[in-house]
Amino acid sequence: MNILIKPIVTEKMTAQGEDFNRYGFMVEKSANKLQIKKAVEELYNVKVAEVNTMRYAGKRKQRFTRSGISIGKTSTYKKAVVTLAEGEVIDFYSNI
Repeated sequence: MNILIKPIVTEKMTAQGEDFNRYGFMVEKSANKLQIKKAVEELYNVKVAEVNTMRYAGKRKQRFTRSGISIGKTSTYKKAVVTLAEGEVIDFYSNI
């Protein structure tokens, strides 16, 4: 089972990575903090100091179009913000 789904690369998370050494990941909903810490340490070869998790519920979306009302739902997901130890860095752009 792959715990990490994808890294979150937004302006806010990039700024936190530069200033506070924090990086965001979308993770499996059933993963706990210890599993996330182990997965990040194995994948990126870094030392993790702290893991914070948050769960986002999906929201109903409704749009009025010419063909009628379009109803949908955004997906639920779990986000982990990982704080690395002093001097550790993750470079998401090294594989490009």
